[in-house]
Amino acid sequence: QVHLAESGGGSVQAGGSLRLSCVASGATPSDVVMGWFRKAPGKTREGAAGTDRDGSTAVADDVMGRFTISKDNDKNTLYLQMDNLKPEDTAVYYCATYICGTTQFKSWGQGTQVTVSS
Repeated sequence: QVHLAESGGGSVQAGGSLRLSCVASGATPSDVVMGWFRKAPGKTREGAAGTDRDGSTAVADDVMGRFTISKDNDKNTLYLQMDNLKPEDTAVYYCATYICGTTQFKSWGQGTQVTVSS
């Protein structure tokens, strides 16, 4: 099982930036990919950004143009660059592995808090 460890959360003012990192340790099958999810207070967990087996990436509509997901395969690290943060981005952000194209999750990180003040 892959162990995931996130870092990089914190508190910023609206318009600020943060970069989250997720280091993965352990081997993953070829059909398993990584992504970022978030859970805001009182809301259900939602996907923020993800990767595909061919290296392509995608972000949710409400963060498009502000969030960028990337992966350094040499370091086994997934990143989420978050720019122009808004108060509604406040949430606990989780890194996860899952079978590509499904909601079959394999591993979750411990989560990192992101708080954006207005």
